[in-house]
Amino acid sequence: MAEPEYNATGVRIERWLRSLTRAGQVVIADGRLALLTSYGTEIDSAPLTAVQAHKPLFAARDRAFATLNGHRYSLTLGAPELFLKALEAARPPRA
Repeated sequence: MAEPEYNATGVRIERWLRSLTRAGQVVIADGRLALLTSYGTEIDSAPLTAVQAHKPLFAARDRAFATLNGHRYSLTLGAPELFLKALEAARPPRA
């Protein structure tokens, strides 16, 4: 795997009300977004063109939502704005 374009550690990753990890990792590299557990096991990954992400209007300031492969994940990050900017910057330009 090449050098990641974005890497956040200590991320709480939830799916609905179920916490998948409290110290996970979000990695953007090689045109893919990967959600990893604290042990480095992959939870889910998808190409950036298939990923939808946004910051909710009425939620905690440190939270972002991402949809990968039809599954919606809640990500509790230190700075969700950086995640969203890195995601947009890493996406290939639209035709």
